[in-house]
Amino acid sequence: VAMVLQEPFLFSGSVLENIRYHKTSASREEVVRAAQAVGAHDFIENLPDGYDTELEQRGGNLSLGQRQLISFARALVADAKILVLDEATASIDSYTEMLIQKALITLLEGRTGLVIAHRLATIRGADRIIVLQNGEIVESGNHEQLMARKGLYARLYNMNYASFDDISEGELELDAAVGKAT
Repeated sequence: VAMVLQEPFLFSGSVLENIRYHKTSASREEVVRAAQAVGAHDFIENLPDGYDTELEQRGGNLSLGQRQLISFARALVADAKILVLDEATASIDSYTEMLIQKALITLLEGRTGLVIAHRLATIRGADRIIVLQNGEIVESGNHEQLMARKGLYARLYNMNYASFDDISEGELELDAAVGKAT
C-alpha cells in the first residue's frame, strides 16, 4: 500500500533519496522514469543539483505542488498494488492540479485506488464513486451514472463548475463527505 497525503512527507535528503523512500533499491533511471511519468522531471532538473538537490526538512525549499509531485513519483517507484490518495490535490494551483490529474492516470494504471477528494475533478474518471453524507453512503456509481441521477453528487459537481449566480441558497446548505459547501 502506498499513500499520497494532502501534506506530503518529505525528509532532509536528496530528491533522489526522497523518491526512493519505499524502494531504496530503485535505480536512478527508475526514479527518473517515475518522475517523468508524473510530470516532476522538468522541475527537478531545474533544481540547483537536479535529483541530487538536498531538500530541507518537510521539503521546505519546494512548493506544495512540487512536494506533491515528488510524492506521486515515490508512490510510482514503490509499485504498490493499492494506492490511497487522501486529498492529494487539495491546496494546489490549477497548473499543478492539471499535472497531477495526468499523473493520476499513470499512477493508478493496474492498481486499486482509494481516492478521498473534495475536488470532484480528481475522482471524475473513477470506476466507482461512493458519496457520503453525514457518514452514510447516499450514492454509488460512476460519474455518468451519478450525474444522470441528479442527486447529491450531481449537485456538488455542478456547484464546483457553476458561477455563483447559478447556485440557489438551498444548494449552499449542502454538507457531504465528498464536498462541503457553506
